[in-house]
Amino acid sequence: MFHLSRTIRTSLQKTIRSARFVSSQTPPTHEKPPRTTSFGFRTVPEESKETLVKEVFDSVASKYDLMNDATSFGVHRLWKDSYVSSLKPGRKGPLRCIDVAGGTGDIALRLLDYARENYADRETTVAVVDINAQMLKEGYRRFKKTMYHNTPQISFHEANAQALPAEVFPDNTFDLYTIAFGIRNCTSIPDVLSEAYRVLKPGGTFACLEFSRVNNPLLGTLYDQYSFTMIPLLGTILAGDRSSYQYLVESIRKFPPQPEFARMIRDAGFVTGEDVDGGAWEDMWGGIACVHKGVKL
Repeated sequence: MFHLSRTIRTSLQKTIRSARFVSSQTPPTHEKPPRTTSFGFRTVPEESKETLVKEVFDSVASKYDLMNDATSFGVHRLWKDSYVSSLKPGRKGPLRCIDVAGGTGDIALRLLDYARENYADRETTVAVVDINAQMLKEGYRRFKKTMYHNTPQISFHEANAQALPAEVFPDNTFDLYTIAFGIRNCTSIPDVLSEAYRVLKPGGTFACLEFSRVNNPLLGTLYDQYSFTMIPLLGTILAGDRSSYQYLVESIRKFPPQPEFARMIRDAGFVTGEDVDGGAWEDMWGGIACVHKGVKL
């Protein structure tokens, strides 16, 4: 009996020592910190940004064009006209276009009107893509008032620019990819550019109109003062939503400057011009807005 007890004690001691040894050899687990991104001037987890941006555009969708007019004194219309004119849709025949983050349809309508009015082109088509259903509703409502409604020239799709569904948007499909004032709201700009490269045909053009960095210090100071005081105030007065417009102003300041964004476009595989105004990009109004282009070879 005594011998049996001593044997059990010895066995238990060995088991405990073995468990301690195993425990001491097990490496500590370190969880990776969550990946973060910017939401205006805030830093948020990547998986949260999409929801936060959706809430912004759900809020502003019905007043989006009105607010753009008020906050830019209508100048955004001139920028968009110039942007589309520089692309000359229809000049070399009908194009298959994709307009991403284009929910309200204003770029798509300009593309179709330009092709029709300048080149008698009624075969160019535009697929409007937006992640926000409310914005798409505004675009669909706009097109119901036009000759393009219920024709093959226009279609609307709810999809994420960072992961366009391949069954709807196959590789090497489009001649022209446009995105206007939308790419800065995406969680991963490289993913958007990668998808743009995928869906464009060889020889296709990527064209992005976006707010950018003002290159004149005096103009930059005046623009900052106006942006951070008047735009949120107008958001409150006209749309009853200060915070959404505060975010939109902040998101402009977080967007990469012209040379950095041009490098990102090249990193996605596109060929661009030199890193100068008039090369890889074209500044508008001293850099308040900017058009970047790249070609898929």
